[in-house]
Order: sequence, then structure tokens, then C-alpha cells
Amino acid sequence: MTTSSEAARLEANKKLVLEFYDAVIGRKDFEAGRKYMGDTYKQHAPYAEDGHEGLRKFVQWFRENFPNHRYEVKRVIAEGDFVVLHLHGTGGPNPHGEAVVDIFRVEDGKVVEHWDIIQPIPEKFDNPNGMF
Repeated sequence: MTTSSEAARLEANKKLVLEFYDAVIGRKDFEAGRKYMGDTYKQHAPYAEDGHEGLRKFVQWFRENFPNHRYEVKRVIAEGDFVVLHLHGTGGPNPHGEAVVDIFRVEDGKVVEHWDIIQPIPEKFDNPNGMF
């Protein structure tokens, strides 16, 4: 059973990650997102270098190459030190957008680690359920 203090910590982690994501991906502003990051930042996404400087470079590239990219949060899940975002991204390289799962690890109230899975949304589906 989740205690009220644990539930409050999970809600705080969700809020932290959503604010971080809005700054870095939504506004494409690394400096605005930096305050949400820990002293270290471990990157698992294959297209971005490790660390703060790696994320700074990625955000600059992203801003230059996909200035109209937007996202819609579909789900936010928190457990332990992890926060998972399920998102619909548009304005990127795929005409129908992408289904994205971003996973963040939070330590001492700061984002310290990131993984993601990005799947292009096809034009047609073999089922009626959709991606979200």
C-alpha cells in the first residue's frame, strides 16, 4: 500500500518530469530545463550524447531541425524513482507523428537518467485500437 508521503513524492516526480520535458522538448530550451537536472545526466537514447552537454547539443539540433515539433501527453506513470511519459509527437520526421515512451529516473528531486522508445505512427492500422 502506498503511503501518503510516497504518493506525494510520486506526484512531485511527475510534476518535475513534466516541467523538465516542457522546457527541453516543448520549448526546446536546454537552459530552462537545466534547473530540473541533477549533477549528472545519464543518456540511454542512441541519438544523443551522454551528460548535460550531450543533451544541450541534442536540444540545439532538435530546435534547428524540427522547430514545429509538438507533443501531447497521453499518460504519466510513476513508480519508485521512475517516471514514464507516453506521448504523441507531431511535426517531426514522420507524416503521422510518433508514439513516444520516455522514461526518466529521478534522484533527490532531479532528473538524472533517460531512456526512450520512438515508433512512427503508420497511415493504416491492422486493428481499431490506435496507438493511444
